[in-house]
Amino acid sequence: MTAPRTRRAVATGAALAALVLAILLSLAVGARAVPPSTVVDALLHGATSPDAEVVRELRVPRTLIGLMVGAALALAGTALQGITRNPIADPGILGISQGASVGVVLAIAFAGVHSLTGYVWFAFAGAALASVAVYAIASRGRGGATPVKLALGGAAINALLLSVTTGVLTTKASALDEFRFWQIGSLDGRDAQIVAQIWPFLLLGTVLVVSVARGLDALALGEDVAKGLGQRVATVRIVGGLGATVLTGAAVAAAGPIAFVGLAVPHIARAVVGSDHRWVLPMAALIGPVMLLVSDVLGRILFPPGEVPAGVMTALIGVPFLVTLVRRKAVPA
Repeated sequence: MTAPRTRRAVATGAALAALVLAILLSLAVGARAVPPSTVVDALLHGATSPDAEVVRELRVPRTLIGLMVGAALALAGTALQGITRNPIADPGILGISQGASVGVVLAIAFAGVHSLTGYVWFAFAGAALASVAVYAIASRGRGGATPVKLALGGAAINALLLSVTTGVLTTKASALDEFRFWQIGSLDGRDAQIVAQIWPFLLLGTVLVVSVARGLDALALGEDVAKGLGQRVATVRIVGGLGATVLTGAAVAAAGPIAFVGLAVPHIARAVVGSDHRWVLPMAALIGPVMLLVSDVLGRILFPPGEVPAGVMTALIGVPFLVTLVRRKAVPA
């Protein structure tokens, strides 16, 4: 018992160190490089130089959004993979991301909303309604909301919502360019006001997901075993699913649909600390922001003065990690 715990503690320490490094890189590196000493002066000593203003006004909010969104997507993906017992599940499996997209499209096309802070509420509402619809479909009939029915319901709702999004954009061409900026997934242009809007939802979602960690461990052994261990399977699924919905809805509302974090990070976390969700969830919450912040930094410096959106870079970085895990058979069957 001591060796696994020691290994997990060392891995957690390494993940924390990586997160600190990713934060420093996000604050200091970009199209305009800022010396570390200037970053410290800007944050702690109230420096007023142009570089210090860039750090405080642009990079601090961007970094905070990256931290929150990366952790939220990673936690949501971990919970959804546990709830559905599906290793390729991610926050899009229940239609959450597509629901948020529909909310933003409708806000742009019909409600006259043209700011990121305005998108947040419509995106969150769309994500919540989509997940409720999927669960309502899956819970009908014999057996309730089984993993297979949840996945099938999610696929159906995704297809429906995608057609709605396409239909609106086809008839409202003026909304296309504005929606495309949000849809690609990016941390650029986000400010402190968005941080203030989404953090309560991220806190609530995290509490819900963490509260069912033991239940997710039991579900991994099968529904009958979980019931035999005294777990209320339906409650675990509802609470965990609600937490994942809140996390994903808030994250997608803030940064757009960032790909691959919710899929790849849970597998990486399990490869590092094992399958105990009491360890997997915190590790995912550390690795997710690292992946997103590093992706964002690389996107800023890859083709200066242009910028590759973080949503594109996460896929480019995440795919090799996941392929390596599969080749080494590190992903549980």
